[in-house]
Amino acid sequence: MDGLKTLCRTWCGAEPNHVERLAGAGSNREYYRLSAPVGSTMPATVIGCVGTSCEENHAFITLARHFAEKSLPVPEILAVSDDELRYLQTDLGSVSLFDALQKGRAEGYSDDDAHLLEETIRLLPRLQIVGAEELDWSVCYPQPSFDEQNVMFDLNYFKYCFLKPSGLDFHELKLEADFRRMAADLTASEATGFMYRDFQARNIMLYPSPNAKESPSLPLHSSLTSFSTPYFIDFQGGRRGPLEYDLASFLWQASAHYPDTLRQHLIDIYFDELQKYAKAPVREEFNRRLRLFVLFRTLQVLGAYGYRGYFERKKHFIDSIPPAIDNLRCHLSTDYPYLHDVLQQLVALPKFQKPVSVDLNDGKLVVRVFSFSYKKGIPEDESGNGGGYVFDCRSTHNPGRYEPYKQLTGLDEPVIRFLEDDCEITTFLDSVYKLADAHVERYLERGFTSLMFSFGCTGGQHRSVYSAQHLAEHLHRKYGIEVRLCHREQGISTTYK
Repeated sequence: MDGLKTLCRTWCGAEPNHVERLAGAGSNREYYRLSAPVGSTMPATVIGCVGTSCEENHAFITLARHFAEKSLPVPEILAVSDDELRYLQTDLGSVSLFDALQKGRAEGYSDDDAHLLEETIRLLPRLQIVGAEELDWSVCYPQPSFDEQNVMFDLNYFKYCFLKPSGLDFHELKLEADFRRMAADLTASEATGFMYRDFQARNIMLYPSPNAKESPSLPLHSSLTSFSTPYFIDFQGGRRGPLEYDLASFLWQASAHYPDTLRQHLIDIYFDELQKYAKAPVREEFNRRLRLFVLFRTLQVLGAYGYRGYFERKKHFIDSIPPAIDNLRCHLSTDYPYLHDVLQQLVALPKFQKPVSVDLNDGKLVVRVFSFSYKKGIPEDESGNGGGYVFDCRSTHNPGRYEPYKQLTGLDEPVIRFLEDDCEITTFLDSVYKLADAHVERYLERGFTSLMFSFGCTGGQHRSVYSAQHLAEHLHRKYGIEVRLCHREQGISTTYK
């Protein structure tokens, strides 16, 4: 923190008058928003980064400067410390493409959503081809190009962090042989473009056009027309690699739920745009390799979800497994016979099947889940059964103490990321799930019809809302029962049937 203040003073002659730590991402890098003092020559706000790896920071700084010289939409590097562990960049606001598409993921993608996706996908070939021109690949971290070693690392990550924990029995040598064949196929074509490697909606910021009146930090319900320009961030892991990799990563992101028609439309746009910058491959061959990269990326992300979910017990990653398994079902390849057989057995495991609704005739179980503020009292049990469980969330880290989250709730992505990155709330919920699951299963056996869970926190806005929402979705998804969810202080009610 002090190092960033010193860097800011060296750069513009004044220290920031306010420093706000931003919600963490998947790496150890820390991000801060620095506000300018009155009368300073610095912009109103800038973003400061503190890294733990000089090589990783050097890669980002060098790539960002190179891309800026090519007029690509990336943040401008404003100042860098001598050891490159700290740097300042332009502030692109707080609205990512992932944030902007939140409603689309839940209710279906609108024309505005499709427009944002089209604008983003049009920029990808330009970044990959123009960004690769005159690029010094030696700066890429941790290595300059995508190769068979990369592929084998990720496939073995899937094997050890997802396949083995699934309990499925398989022949290691036969699987290894198919892994090696896949690695050879994935790296068969000459790689000449810049492979972003983490091209996903969370790494694309939507910065206002010059005509926009709103701030880039407006709430998510603001008009999408204010956020017209996609900017790329977090490309420090990029390297020379195949073009299909990033397209597969983006369009088959497990949580995106893009309909097939929209996905195909975006592929067509990408392919047409690619021809402006490079000689495009034969479309049939392009489609074949794209399907192969979709399979590879699906195995890759399942490895990550297995590690972060099964081993680190982070609920967000556990919840991401079912849609990734659905992707896998659609992209099993017979080119690798033993792998195909193993994956067929994997997707058929009972734990990966969709929940079957429990039919209790007229006496079906209904679970009611509440979030509430202790200041306004515990919710009343209208069934007359005594109120059920009440869980106190106030022992966990409160995002409401920080200015960026005060106007948001536990349903908003920035708050969700804050809570899940902090991990206290997910550890708390792990115990709740065990208790709730055992109780629901016993009630189903005995034919009981009513059960109630309530989560309280100080204001009934952040921690209790997050907890109630996740328990309701968990119980409905796992048991197929009716769950009536009420966020009392937010005036929001939902029924899952």
